[in-house]
Amino acid sequence: MDFKYRWKNGAPPNRDQAAQSSHLLDENQFDNEQDQQIAEEMARKELDVPLRTPDEEGTVLPQVAADSEADV
Repeated sequence: MDFKYRWKNGAPPNRDQAAQSSHLLDENQFDNEQDQQIAEEMARKELDVPLRTPDEEGTVLPQVAADSEADV
């Protein structure tokens, strides 16, 4: 498998490592964050792991303000 970008640790990670890691590629080879994001998506497709989504870091459950709970 020939991939045109440099992997972060010199070799492609296994699928488990790739699924848990936020960056698979060496950051120094990119001029801007958008190019890096596109290349990261290509790398994830190459390894057949799920793509990262912008809302992945947030919670999926609604949050209730602490002030409104104290009054109940």
